[in-house]
Formats: sequence, structure tokens, C-alpha cells
Amino acid sequence: MKTSVFQYIINTRTRKGAVYAVLIDPDRKSDGNLDQQVKSANNNGVDILLVGGSLMMDSRCHERVRRIKEQARMPVIFFPGALSQLNQHYDAMFFMSILSGRNPHYLIGEQVLAAPIVHDLGIETIPTGYLLFDGGKTTAVQFMSNTTPIPINQPDIAVAHVLAAQYLGMKLVYLEAGSGAQHSIPVETIRLIASESEVPLIVGGGIRTPEVAHDKITAGAAMVVTGTVLESKPDGGLMKAFADAVHISG
Repeated sequence: MKTSVFQYIINTRTRKGAVYAVLIDPDRKSDGNLDQQVKSANNNGVDILLVGGSLMMDSRCHERVRRIKEQARMPVIFFPGALSQLNQHYDAMFFMSILSGRNPHYLIGEQVLAAPIVHDLGIETIPTGYLLFDGGKTTAVQFMSNTTPIPINQPDIAVAHVLAAQYLGMKLVYLEAGSGAQHSIPVETIRLIASESEVPLIVGGGIRTPEVAHDKITAGAAMVVTGTVLESKPDGGLMKAFADAVHISG
């Protein structure tokens, strides 16, 4: 039987110490370097491609996802920003609920609308709790979801949310500072959450150097995600440096 994408994530973490994911936003701004981004990911140790964004500005994103999937040599996971982005070209999706906010539409409303479509498409779902932190600037996801982020200096609040996600049966929890955040999730917060909970942690937002990525992993993150920092460096050198920093064993 084919290994599920979730099991691939678990196996990769076991084998390499952690998982390195690159986030690609398939909007019109990325069209010119999309093929180069995927080629670089194939050749520089990337384990997962996350595809999605908080806002897409044209109708060709589905075609771009198809291009990504055709070229990628690793699983392509839908990182949902809106129902309109859902299509058949993904290997799996993070079936996410924004647990840090209190907007019912993004706690359960959008998920109910998406569920029949996901069922028809047959996409593997990975239940994921999403926690948005205050990374020092108003992010697209904060604005679009109309949710209040968790204060970055309140780790006890974060722990309570992660435990709630665990008890709700989430398989992963995504700790997000937001695209282009001024501050990434503190290692002290990651370490505390990892010590108090059992669900694997994904960390993204504001991670600009391989050294910072390495610190997130050694603090207890199972997966690190980079995106914005790579957009101006398509040659893959920085991508490989991130992969080497994240893969702490194997």
C-alpha cells in the first residue's frame, strides 16, 4: 500500500531529524520563477512543498499548481488560504482550523464548505491546528481571517492552544508568525510547547537564516517552513543551507 503523506512526514523526521518545507505562493507574481523554484527544491534537499497563500490575485493558480505537481519530486501539500484554491493537483492538504482566533468561519465554517469537495477529489487530509502569533506586523492571514494573533511573549497561552489541538485529535500544529514577520516564534516558546505536548510542531514565519531554522529544530520543532526569504534567491544555495541546518541527523 502507498505510504500516506502524513506517514512520509513522520518517516522523514525519524530519518533526518526534522522536515524542511518550502512554501510557494502560486499567484501571478511567482509565475516567472515558478519552474526554477521547484527545480531548486528538487536539487537541494527540500522534503515538502507547501502550496498556497492568503490571497491569490488571478484565476490561473490551479494551472500553476499543476505545473508544480508535474515537476516536484516530493509531496505537494495544499496550505489552504481559501476554498477557491482547492483543486485536484495536490498529494495532500493540511485540513486546518485557525484555533488561535475566535472567528467561527475559520474555526469550522470554511472546513464544512470544503469537506464535500475534498471528499469528491479524494485528497489526503492531515488535520492541523493553526496558531497565528504576533510577529510584529499585520500579516495577510491576520487581515483576511479577521483573527487576533497570540502575543508572542505569552507562551502559556500558546501551550493551552496546542494542548487543545492535541486533545481534539489534530495530527500537526502549525505555529505561524506570518509571511515576512519581523519576529519568528521564540525558541523558548517552542521548547515549552514541545515539552508539554505530544503533537508534532511546524514552525514558519520570519525565519531568515539557516542558523535560526536550526535553533527551531533543536528546540523541538518537527518541521520548519521558509518562503519569503527564498523569493529573491532562486539559485538554490540558500535553500540547501536551510535543508542542511534542518536535517540534524541522518
